[in-house]
Amino acid sequence: MQQYDVIIAGGSYAGLSAAMALGRAIRRVLIIDGGDPCNKQTPHSHNFITQDGNTPAAIAAAAREQVLAYPTVALQQGIVSNITPLDKGFEVVTAEGNVYQAKKIIFATGVKDIMPDIKGFAECWGITAIHCPYCHGYEVRAEETGIMANGDMAYEFAKLISNWTDKLTLFTNGPSSLSAEQALKLAAHKINIVEKKIVELEHENGFINQVNFEDGSRQSLAALYSKLPFVQKSDLLARLGCEFDDHGLVRIDDFSRTTVPGVYAAGDNANMFRSVAMSVAMGTKAGAMSNKEMRDQMF
Repeated sequence: MQQYDVIIAGGSYAGLSAAMALGRAIRRVLIIDGGDPCNKQTPHSHNFITQDGNTPAAIAAAAREQVLAYPTVALQQGIVSNITPLDKGFEVVTAEGNVYQAKKIIFATGVKDIMPDIKGFAECWGITAIHCPYCHGYEVRAEETGIMANGDMAYEFAKLISNWTDKLTLFTNGPSSLSAEQALKLAAHKINIVEKKIVELEHENGFINQVNFEDGSRQSLAALYSKLPFVQKSDLLARLGCEFDDHGLVRIDDFSRTTVPGVYAAGDNANMFRSVAMSVAMGTKAGAMSNKEMRDQMF
């Protein structure tokens, strides 16, 4: 059975960054990755210096090449299907039937967005149906823009997005739950509120043309922001007994440790600010902290 210092579940930005930190610490590392990143439809990545405007796939490909240049780091295509705690470490089994052992585990498995029941939405997600103005807002600045949200979150999101455009409509996708005061403030900033139910995003290759409503009416639109509900992409964190916060993110401390000894997490599964740059930073930290813990345990 092959043994490693650290096995990393997930080989996107957080997982690769963790592997680089560990490779540079001369640790034997195995990355196990299923090859299905959440930003696979996103045409360009932004707000990450030195890589601004590059495609997510190109950034990941360059990262893999650089990380795998370290001789103690390996990458295996696959899905981690089970992890069993041992007296000193963990046994890791993949869906393909491979079995490994490691002293530490880093989860960089991300989350899975739950798409709304709106025709065309999934095809536009990450292209012009977007979640983050810092990642995508500049490209649709001053355009006809929508926000699909309701209540307090909608109010706060509208305040933020109005920084990028004054052509802003809030779609509550049903009866508004905004307070009277919130509605008045939005109106004062010329942010329209539409309570009609959305049934379709008409688009061309993911680029929205208009929103179609249940009553047959429609509205021209270039971009639609939405904060979707999500689930953890891997159920192994829960099966191991890791705790989660009120948002459904895995709970980690300042050293990237989950509540299960020897298990770390980095990236979207533990952080609401979903961006390439943030995932890279979190992965680097998780790699360094897991190495530190191994050194501490040897002294």
